[in-house]
Amino acid sequence: MKGYCYILALSVLCSILTTIFNSIYIGILFLIWISYLFYMKRIGKLLYFVSLFFYIFFSLYVPSIELHQHSITPTELTLHGEITSPITSSNHFLQFEFRENNSNQLIQIMTFDDDNYSYKTTSIQHGAECQIKGILKSPEGSRNPGQFNYQAYLASNHIHYQFEVSKLEDIACHQKSNLSILYKIRESLIQTISNRFSNFTSSWIRALVIGDDQDIPEDVIELFQRWGLSHILAISGLHIGLVVGLLYLLTIKINLLTKEKATTLIIVFLPIYAVIAGGEPSVWRASIMILLGLILRKMKSRFTIIDIISITFILLVLVNRFIIYSVGFQFSFIVTFSIILSKTWLLDSNSYMMQMLKLSFISQFIITPLQMFYFFQFNPLSIFLNLIVVPYFTFFVIPLMFLFIIMMIVPFLYPIIDKVFTFIHEELFLVALNLIDHYLYFPWYTGYTTPFFFIGYYILLYLLMGRIQGGKKKQAFYFGVMLIVLLLSNVVKPYLTPTGQVTMLDVGQGDAIIIELPFRKGVIVIDAGAKVSFEDNTISDSNYSRIIKPFLQYRGIQTIDAIFISHEDVDHSGSVPFLIRDFQVEAVIVSDYYQLDSTLLEEIQNKKTELHRVKSGQEVNIEGKMFKVLSPWVDRNSSNENSLVVQTVLGNKSWLFTGDIEEQAESALLRNYPHLKIDVLKVAHHGSNTSSIPAFISSISPRYALISVGENNRYQHPSEEVIERYKEEGTIIFRTDQLGAIMFRFTEKEGTFYHYQP
Repeated sequence: MKGYCYILALSVLCSILTTIFNSIYIGILFLIWISYLFYMKRIGKLLYFVSLFFYIFFSLYVPSIELHQHSITPTELTLHGEITSPITSSNHFLQFEFRENNSNQLIQIMTFDDDNYSYKTTSIQHGAECQIKGILKSPEGSRNPGQFNYQAYLASNHIHYQFEVSKLEDIACHQKSNLSILYKIRESLIQTISNRFSNFTSSWIRALVIGDDQDIPEDVIELFQRWGLSHILAISGLHIGLVVGLLYLLTIKINLLTKEKATTLIIVFLPIYAVIAGGEPSVWRASIMILLGLILRKMKSRFTIIDIISITFILLVLVNRFIIYSVGFQFSFIVTFSIILSKTWLLDSNSYMMQMLKLSFISQFIITPLQMFYFFQFNPLSIFLNLIVVPYFTFFVIPLMFLFIIMMIVPFLYPIIDKVFTFIHEELFLVALNLIDHYLYFPWYTGYTTPFFFIGYYILLYLLMGRIQGGKKKQAFYFGVMLIVLLLSNVVKPYLTPTGQVTMLDVGQGDAIIIELPFRKGVIVIDAGAKVSFEDNTISDSNYSRIIKPFLQYRGIQTIDAIFISHEDVDHSGSVPFLIRDFQVEAVIVSDYYQLDSTLLEEIQNKKTELHRVKSGQEVNIEGKMFKVLSPWVDRNSSNENSLVVQTVLGNKSWLFTGDIEEQAESALLRNYPHLKIDVLKVAHHGSNTSSIPAFISSISPRYALISVGENNRYQHPSEEVIERYKEEGTIIFRTDQLGAIMFRFTEKEGTFYHYQP
């Protein structure tokens, strides 16, 4: 089937999409498409039926992600089995995959022992048989919309349990596999590079040659992700091409080997390098493509480059059916496939700059839906930044990294080049990239995308590129406009939706509530809690980066009209500075008695955010929605008792947000508002028995009580006594520790509660 292997690859792709999205409509579209090709005599009977077979086979072969609905109780066990993956380690962390003998289950083993560095002198290696003592537990899942689901990530690798080991001595291993030799070579090479070069240079050599990016600073990795440059940090076709080129140069050009023997050497060496380079999908994709090309050339077969990438795609899915869930696999293939398909258009210009612009255009537009699906954002300016960054890495950084490896045999040369690289890359390039990020980063937060968006997008992109390559500029323009309209439709969709939403995020022991008004007339945040890092007693951004920011991006929120901060405690206010830094926040609203800390004040001043102080009895109008301040009246010299208490109406229900008020403030509310009736109460102080006094509950008579509380928290919140008080009142209780994020979707007349966890 020379020249038609891409039909089979597309059949496999359709079966994969059917499985991932669990949509029969994709199967129907595939059947219509393949039948149309057969009817129009574009394909023959044999290819038609083989394509149908491939679709059916891979629909059954490719797994869907199965999550365990209930977490297991952490249990102390001793496991026996085999290490089935390379060892991932740092000075304080060790992790690998392990197949347990009795159940044949894959389990993720991890330990945070300070002595992990010493594992290299032990028999903890790939293929080793081990006895391991530790605690078996369920992986952490997603408890909020938009939050990264680590449980699903592990399940996509067929792993459903984690096993935490307290110390390295609890892992006893013997025997090894043949692959462990290659992993030992990898570890030795990493160590040698670290010893020979400066910390900065060695981190980039290891990332771009060995596939070990653990020492690339996290802020740099995030910077590359924001600008759609992550592909540069992954070893792919360019790197493999350089390896092949170097082998060719070192063997043929200096007459060490004949062309035939050099080709055989490359065929033998590439799989070895793929393992040493970390074995990521992009590495195997590039290596197998070159291997297939060389082997087919030896066999004098005339398969096209499209055939080769299609065969590579099918082979990798056959070897590892879970690989389809790898983001690297998806990005690598879709970009490579699109570039190959567009080869004629890319090369029809003699201008290098124009070729790079076209390449950047193709690469960016082909991965845009995947970026929107995984990161809920799209950055149009990244197309132009790629024009600068890709050539810089292609012609300078990556070749220099491989040159450094060769230069290790002549150590007197590389110290000078090391300093030159550090100056150019750290002092010039990264500084310039950060400046661009600071002044020109204007992403579109697109929110969640549906499978139908994917289908429509790629159909329009296919039609657009077909018209461009066919020279039909007018039709290409129309399809281009339709593509932009489709992109914008995802961004403007919330502004056309008559429903609003209140979301109490599960941030553990803290509060974070986001109110979205119908037609996205306004977005209001009430508290944004953070945690305190135990290492240095500073405010951690984990709640913000893992929960709050992803949720806002998931909902397509870029502007926040107001943030109410109830009081100064970190579990209510700690993430507000991060919000002001990353989002357009119009106003911050606090009580007259709120003590501003320097970090928050600095962010407010830097971003020119308005600061409003409010007092009891005052009403705040936010895009037509009234929020009435009920407390505090006086300074009670307590951050909890001085909490801002706000009342509003959402979905034809009266809501009361109470911060962490306690008995004194609740009693004062009863005196000042004796006829106050509430439908939905944000329970004060996470359900502590210092609040929710019986008189307050019976007086306001809430229909629903929302409790934001950490799972298994050390304060034992909420109090059983408090829970009983609400039950006696007939109040329906929603708790984040039991249900994850709690959502209320509403119109002007009514609303309904949902929760995130099944």
